[in-house]
Amino acid sequence: MLISGETGTGKERVATLLHEGSGRRDRPVVRVNCAALPESLLESELFGHERGAFTGAEQRRIGRFEQADGGTLFLDEIGDMHLQTQAKLLRALQEREFQRLGGAGTIRVDVRLIAATNQDLAASIRAARFRAELFYRLNVVPITLPPLRERREDVPGLVAALLDELAGPEAVLELSKAAERALMEHDWPGNVRELRNVLERAALMAADGRVELDDLDHDTGLLAPHAAAAAAPGAAPLVSLPPGGVDYREVERAMLLAALERSGWVQKRAAEVLRMSRRRLNYRVRHLGIRHPSWRANRPGGAVQGPGSDVS
Repeated sequence: MLISGETGTGKERVATLLHEGSGRRDRPVVRVNCAALPESLLESELFGHERGAFTGAEQRRIGRFEQADGGTLFLDEIGDMHLQTQAKLLRALQEREFQRLGGAGTIRVDVRLIAATNQDLAASIRAARFRAELFYRLNVVPITLPPLRERREDVPGLVAALLDELAGPEAVLELSKAAERALMEHDWPGNVRELRNVLERAALMAADGRVELDDLDHDTGLLAPHAAAAAAPGAAPLVSLPPGGVDYREVERAMLLAALERSGWVQKRAAEVLRMSRRRLNYRVRHLGIRHPSWRANRPGGAVQGPGSDVS
């Protein structure tokens, strides 16, 4: 079985669900990231080795195939597997048997293999980086996970599930309308993984269990399209963007500086202009390294202090 999709679309989660819904659910599911190990170690990781098989092999090692006997072996990023290891994997799948490195005996296993990749394996075959026969062996039941930007209707359900998980059994996290709209309109290049990271940060910043728009601040520019709406009604624009646009961090830095200068560097007033909490403003000021010549950062934790900052 082969699961394809961009990074962060949830391929490992799908593999886990497939295992839990199968007749092998009472047996182990064993995971291997093929991109995380060099060729010399990946082969030993999969098939194991005997003592003395190579320098440093001081004792026998049971490989992941043996560990997954009767259950499921999940190979993530299989497109990064070296051609020689691909050949040995293909034989193990076809024959349902293999040998440990340095071993003479044959080991038979009953393993369900699920592989995942974020690569175009057809292109890898044409470039002679992936074996066609292994691709055909894996691609019997193909599953393709679309990126989150192509299934925006799933975002509310994912957000609700992730907020419940992050809040814990005795707490509640909810979104403001503005925050919900920002999440729905974002393209999510990092897919579900990026969404989870954004919500984890928001959960830490949220006050009284409510996630506001400024709690979703993210260096990828999540809030860039909504920056203008965050300004005070009727106020003159804080920043004029050039036609070619600028880096989001620079936009945010310019907005904060303009608000602070307009407010006489009193953070309480600047926060009101920007319609964000003083705590959030202080966090972003420190994160972006904004400092007034009269400010100092000598309190425990590096809290920024300054005229009217009201930082305790």
